Parts: sequence; structure tokens; C-alpha cells
Amino acid sequence: MILPEDRWWAAEPKWRAAEEYGFDHAWTYDHLGWRNLVDGPWFSAMPTLTAAAMVTSRIRLGTFVASPVARHPVPFTRELTTLDDISDGRFILGVGAGVPHTHYDAAVLDGPELSAKERTDRFTEFVEALDGLLMTDGFDFEGDYYRAKGARNLPGCVQRPRLPFLVAANGPRTMTLAARFGAGWATTGIKAETQDEWWKGVAELVKTFDERLDAVGRDKAGVQRFLSLDSAPVFSLSSVGAFTDAAGRAGELGFTDIVTHWPRSGDYYVGRESTLEEVVSDVLPVLQGRNL
Repeated sequence: MILPEDRWWAAEPKWRAAEEYGFDHAWTYDHLGWRNLVDGPWFSAMPTLTAAAMVTSRIRLGTFVASPVARHPVPFTRELTTLDDISDGRFILGVGAGVPHTHYDAAVLDGPELSAKERTDRFTEFVEALDGLLMTDGFDFEGDYYRAKGARNLPGCVQRPRLPFLVAANGPRTMTLAARFGAGWATTGIKAETQDEWWKGVAELVKTFDERLDAVGRDKAGVQRFLSLDSAPVFSLSSVGAFTDAAGRAGELGFTDIVTHWPRSGDYYVGRESTLEEVVSDVLPVLQGRNL
């Protein structure tokens, strides 16, 4: 995870390095601003990922995550198709329900305040509309939050039948959405004070997601599972030992993929790039041997 906060001359080497280090995918936030980082530099996700696609050739690229807060499915579909084309089919769409009205993205747009249920309803429409728009040329959609009339999508995605969705979900309804539409499911776990509490919560979420997969008739082995390690109380790259422990516990819970943040100098995800480099040289080869 590379936050979109650096001017491109400083950001480009990170995206290149993510590929050179051997990571399978690289992500950025799709927010108008994030927490108190709104007081500093912040760039848009889609142009950043487009630029990243131009300086890489193998690594998968994605949003972690796009939401209905600042996106409408119809124009967003054009951006997604374009990025999938420029990256030659390396794009993954990470989507989530969006933040409460008290958070910057929703507050700055000054839209109506939505309850948790209403945000989930809107998210459901958002994912259903994106699925239809990316799959069908001349698509019609009518919901409570979004409408489309004869929306065109040519030439369509490079990836067929459409680019993959990674659906972020921590609740039963959104997990059902992930089970229906997602090539993958992503979770941040639950808010916790200690590592053990957080991992216990993650294990419960895994159990619930398995139940959602059973309910919609999906093969558990056919859905990737992504865990954002840095939602835990301890930053995963605070030390090599912290990363190794987190990766091991994620694998034991059946996660196919893990996501960490590029170390920063302040506020969030504070760490040293030397720790990242040590993980790359000593830990990643072992994880890749285990297919994680």
C-alpha cells in the first residue's frame, strides 16, 4: 500500500520498487483525503495508478478501496476500463461501502447523512451497477441511489468477462455482496486494543465469510482472501519479527494475500524502509514458497 501523498518524482521509485521487490500487487487509497493527512499533500488514485501502470509491467494494481462516497458508477466505469487497458489487464478494483458522514470524504461533499444500513444499501447498488456496466454494453440501471440509461462500455475490459472485484467487507450483508461479486474478499478486521483481540476478531470474520460463501453456493477455494495487516494495533513493518508473525497468523487463518503499508516517517505506519528491504530479502521468499 503506497499512500498517494508524494509528488510523482518521489512516488515513482516506490511503485517501481514494489514490482522489483517481487510483490504480487500494489495499492493506493481512493479518498479525497484521509484522517489528519488532509492537512498535507494528497493526490487522486486513478491518475496515480495510471502512472504506476506506465512504469511497471508485471505487478497487479488496485484501489484499496473505491467507494460510492465520491464515485458514480457510470463515469467511474470509463476510468476503470481505461486503466485496465493501459495496465494491459493488471487492474483490480477494490471497493468498499464508504465512511460515515463524520469522515472527511463524506463531510467535504456535504451530502445527506446516511445510516449504516443506508450506506450498505448504496454500496450494494454501486457494486451491482458496476458489474452490469462493465459486463453489458447499453446497460440500464435504476435504483434508489444510481440510475443509468443505455450506458455504453465499448471496448470493454481487457480482462474478461470484466476486471476482478475485491470487495472489502466486515459485516454479514457486505460479505454476502463479496461472496456474490468478488473475485476476492478483503477485511481490515475489527477495532481492538491488543493484537490477540484483533486476531480473534479476524478469525470470527473468516468464519462468517465462509458461511456467506456457503449461502450463495460459492466454492471457498475459488475466492481470494486479503487481510490488511495494518488495521491491527501493531504496524506490520515495525519490525521483521512483527511482519513474520502477522504473515504466519494470516496464513493459518486461510488468507491467500496480505497487504502492508510502505513505511512512513510520521503519523501513521511509521517505520524504516530498511525493515521493508529486510522483509523482502529474508521473508518474502519463504512466504512465496508457501503460496502466500
